[in-house]
Amino acid sequence: MLPGPSSRPVRQLLRWASAIGLSLLLTACGGPGDPPRAVVLQALALQIELTQTSIADALRLDAEGAPVVSRVRLSDQEVMRIDGAAALHLSGQFDWRLPGDAVRVNSPFDLVLTRGEKRQSWRLARPLPMPPAGQGERAWRTYPLPLPGET
Repeated sequence: MLPGPSSRPVRQLLRWASAIGLSLLLTACGGPGDPPRAVVLQALALQIELTQTSIADALRLDAEGAPVVSRVRLSDQEVMRIDGAAALHLSGQFDWRLPGDAVRVNSPFDLVLTRGEKRQSWRLARPLPMPPAGQGERAWRTYPLPLPGET
């Protein structure tokens, strides 16, 4: 604490500066470059559909309808590079269920999202099977997500 009559204004100034600094740090976590919540929900639903279709094709079964995704809890977010372009790697937990099924499943997730060419859309990026050793970098396939307002 600072002694003397000027200590109260200084403490108030420090409190205000701390509050402003903390609010700036908190808003930096959800900056304008981050995907909206709806994009993350769409990407998770698409990832489930792609996995479900792959399994159904391998077993020669019909894939069920689109999953219902809810309660996304993000635990980690980092920027990475795919073919020289910035991508966003997200991980965490989410709940989902298949249509007509009352059972809701809590699952971990690991998503990679890239921006569209005009930076107005997002794409889900999924790694292709690993190339043989010494054959270069990992290859990725991207899937477009609906634009805002589309479903």
